[in-house]
Amino acid sequence: MGAGGVSERAPLPRVVTRPEPGRVLIVAPHADDDVIGCGGVAALHADSGDEVHAVIVFSGLAGDSDRKHSPEEYVAARRREAQAGGAHLGIARYTFWDYPEGHEPADAEIVPVARRLAGLVHGLAPRTVYAPWIGEYHLDHHVVARIVRMGLALTGFTGDAWGYEVWTPLIPTLIVDVSSVHARKVAALEEHRTQFEYQDMLHKTLALSAQRAIYCAREARHGEGFAPLGPPSPHDAGLVEAVRCEDEASR
Repeated sequence: MGAGGVSERAPLPRVVTRPEPGRVLIVAPHADDDVIGCGGVAALHADSGDEVHAVIVFSGLAGDSDRKHSPEEYVAARRREAQAGGAHLGIARYTFWDYPEGHEPADAEIVPVARRLAGLVHGLAPRTVYAPWIGEYHLDHHVVARIVRMGLALTGFTGDAWGYEVWTPLIPTLIVDVSSVHARKVAALEEHRTQFEYQDMLHKTLALSAQRAIYCAREARHGEGFAPLGPPSPHDAGLVEAVRCEDEASR
């Protein structure tokens, strides 16, 4: 026990072999983050007959750090790779927003994107939303977590909103055994050829899935870990409230 009798141990995550059924929205910072963070779960949803939609928030242009391609060609290539990867997983539709990446957005920048996300959620009516968890070190991933938390707050969303891990490990409260679809996740990642120009994506992104399987059945080989996405921070909650007041005044 920790100081004051409070346990300092991580919680034992709930382990499932199938996610909760229903329409799904995956929000990813860049093409390939959707596959790394929850590609196995996406495939399990699709296999159960759930519609799976994905939105890619940023253009991904910064991924070509050595400028090996023209900007137009590179962005187009990343779109094609996303759709080819999603086809392995059963993702029904991709939407690309192409926002510029790599900076901390001002309030005036983030609010319109949160509004846009809220509109997408209203129209799609997903049962479950997946997005990067708020503790991601990568700035773009962290910003997308903020956007999704704000957008869901604007809609009054009552479904499940799960944070997934890409760069930064989270403390999971849910583990999904994705052993049965792992080969498809690998195939989806291999479609992202532009990213393999710079590093071994398979080696560096799939290690966590093996570790997560330690919580699963003995024969399991791969899992994906999730934690509740959570509500907006106090600052972002203030922005959400300002939007609500503005909308109310305009009616």
